[in-house]
Amino acid sequence: MARRRVHEYLPLPAATLALVLAATACGGGDGDGGGDTDTLQVWIMEGTNPDASSFFDEVGTAFEEENGISVEVEFVPWQDAQDKISTAIAGDTLPDVVELGTTFTPEYADAGVLHDVSGYIDDPSRFQREMYEMGVIDDAAYGVPWYASIRSIIYRKDIFEEHGHEEPANWDEMRETALDLAETEEDMIAFPVPGDAQYSVMPWIWGGGGEVAVEEADGTWSSTIDSPEGRAGVEFFTDLALEDDLSTTGAVNWNEIDVMEALSDEQAIMAISNSSNPKAIIENNPDLEGDLGVFVLPGQEDGYTESFAGGSLLSVFEGTGNEEAAWQYVDLLTNGEYFERWGEESGFFPAGVAEIEGYAESEDPLVQPFATQLLEAGKSTPAVPAWSQVEAEGVIVKMQQDILNGNATVEEATEAAAETIENILNEGN
Repeated sequence: MARRRVHEYLPLPAATLALVLAATACGGGDGDGGGDTDTLQVWIMEGTNPDASSFFDEVGTAFEEENGISVEVEFVPWQDAQDKISTAIAGDTLPDVVELGTTFTPEYADAGVLHDVSGYIDDPSRFQREMYEMGVIDDAAYGVPWYASIRSIIYRKDIFEEHGHEEPANWDEMRETALDLAETEEDMIAFPVPGDAQYSVMPWIWGGGGEVAVEEADGTWSSTIDSPEGRAGVEFFTDLALEDDLSTTGAVNWNEIDVMEALSDEQAIMAISNSSNPKAIIENNPDLEGDLGVFVLPGQEDGYTESFAGGSLLSVFEGTGNEEAAWQYVDLLTNGEYFERWGEESGFFPAGVAEIEGYAESEDPLVQPFATQLLEAGKSTPAVPAWSQVEAEGVIVKMQQDILNGNATVEEATEAAAETIENILNEGN
């Protein structure tokens, strides 16, 4: 079966990037990427929307009719984005508008290469709060939320119904359901536990009562992954594999795409998965039409477990000479018709509260739970430049894989992860 891969966000290799950003933080310019008010240069990451060219042709036409400025859009593969942006900064050939993943926007903002757009935004509360805050440093906004994704549980509704199971309301019910289905569906993976998927691990840390990192009153950062609560969440998730045998040994190297493909290939019964994935799964395997369901990540005892709210921001580069026009273009994409259409066509949520609320009232069973998760239990990583280094070093992934591979106990792995996170975030304090 042909598989359509969906993109994943790649962390910035912070070591080399930091040198480029430090050297050019006061730059800006009149290079080939900006300063020509007759044409806006826009960089959009490739792969989110399969029909992106026609979409942006239409947006460009509307923008030119309204502002008299043409738009040139270049699609950049996610894996090439860091090198391309760093080269543009060093060579003073910046575009006017760029799409940035939420987790590395703070590093570019801190370097001084992004334009503060807070003065243009009439009502910041119209955007999903966690995503908006990922672009804010010291009350300045360096990005506007464009589209959002969240992780909940995708499951085989037909298999649940066949064996008389309902959507679980807490962690114990979810585990018991998986254990029962593992016995009745012996050829399937009841609940994959991926090792290379940090955003699939974070909900259990948060749900147990831990934090990946919190800022203290004195400005220093601490991690409570290794607290009793944080460890309880990590242990619950990893024990699904190690103690309950609900996963598969190969999953220690799985990322989120691998989990999606296991669902698509009818190998998995339920799994934590991205909100854009049901559409991709059914496109890959139309036989699953009507057989999938989604439920919000249940709380440890009741309510909901928080899940990572990611996605993309649209940012304006500083010093191109086209900042005002660039903002008008960003505003066109993050308001009204084009805001909503991009979400519909890509399978992601437009990152506006009113728009997400509309999806939360939807009768679509593959959309409504994800929207509820995003509104009621979405959470972001720390909006600090150094967080990109935490991701680049794979701190949480290493913790997870060390536990799953038997190289460390939960206590040892969480202690090491918490210490590394604190050292990275507090460097220079």
